[in-house]
Amino acid sequence: MTLEIRPARPEEFPDVVLPIMHYFGRNVVPQDFTDRFRPIIPPDRIHAAFEDGQAVGSGGVFPFETGIPGGLIRAAGVTLVGVLPTHRRRGILRQLMRAQIDDIHERGEPMAYLWASEDALYGRFGYGIASFSGNVEIPRDRAAFHDDQPVAGRIRYLEKEEALEVFSGIQRAAAARHPGMFVRPAEWWRHRRLADPEWGREGGGEMVRALLELDGRPAAYALYRLHFSAERGIPNGFTSVIEAIGDSPEATREIWRYLLDIDWMARVRAHLLPLDHELFLLLREPRRLSFEHRDGLWVRLVDVEAALKARTYKSGEPVVIEVADEFCAWNAGQYRVGPDGAERTDAEPELAMPVESLGSAYLGGFRFGDLARAGRVEELADGALDRADTLFRADRYPWCPEIF
Repeated sequence: MTLEIRPARPEEFPDVVLPIMHYFGRNVVPQDFTDRFRPIIPPDRIHAAFEDGQAVGSGGVFPFETGIPGGLIRAAGVTLVGVLPTHRRRGILRQLMRAQIDDIHERGEPMAYLWASEDALYGRFGYGIASFSGNVEIPRDRAAFHDDQPVAGRIRYLEKEEALEVFSGIQRAAAARHPGMFVRPAEWWRHRRLADPEWGREGGGEMVRALLELDGRPAAYALYRLHFSAERGIPNGFTSVIEAIGDSPEATREIWRYLLDIDWMARVRAHLLPLDHELFLLLREPRRLSFEHRDGLWVRLVDVEAALKARTYKSGEPVVIEVADEFCAWNAGQYRVGPDGAERTDAEPELAMPVESLGSAYLGGFRFGDLARAGRVEELADGALDRADTLFRADRYPWCPEIF
């Protein structure tokens, strides 16, 4: 049978995502899925494998503007990747990844990144683990802050459309400061982040959209829901924090003070927090967070030169990095990186690594020294690891508060 790999046509959505839906136990794409995804993913950004006119595998891309050290970059948010179990071990995933990365390269998006459903899957296509994230759960009676500063600001609840306008400004500013966080367009807010379907509440109440104002200006927001329950008249439910973002340390502190102090809740839960989240040092008893970590973002530098030129570097001595990339041969070569930027060079390499290791360090989540100790980077000149770590240091740990 003949296999065809090509971008989807508009009329073929949502049939082209049936392969990934199979793994969620669905043989038909639900209408609510179509309603949520059609406005935010262009059909031609979904590459599908067709056999006799039927989609047997697919992989999609959200066109993002994503935070990196120093600003924002065009990036491909890879999603909806799957091949039917009937067609495994035939090289279909590799063909899909080939078509997808070639398309990303042609569109001038220097970086692709994703959340991996299987953490052993994407390294063979040049993706490197770029961050960890984690979930927390803390008893409210052990959630006191380390100091006794007075409460600041005012909290008010917003309707969906008002929240979209106000929250998007705060979130865009946060994305420019947090490597890995993408800027949400209005359609994403409307159809995905602020969507509140009954099936997504997991037994909790309606989504609450809370805005913190400091000195009369919007400064932070929180999306959360309350899961009320009681035993013998004693509340033992929890507050589920979907997302809480502030535009300053004070705003972050105050929005979390509010969330940790909601009455009638015994615990507070939050997901996908970065390793440098403010809560670790805000709390008097950080051990009570019961932090449970997992892998986070995986980064693939599709155009190494463009990606290196796009980010900023700290002051320090330059270093020459040799990159090997079997899947994207155009990336192979040496790059001089210094405080003034990056460029291709013919100079002798001082560090050597596969492209996935450079992806691990690109957002600042991992140091080259750590990667070298794990056998993922080779130091060819004395002091090169220290120089690279100094240059690539980021002000914040990579963070994406939403799985895409």
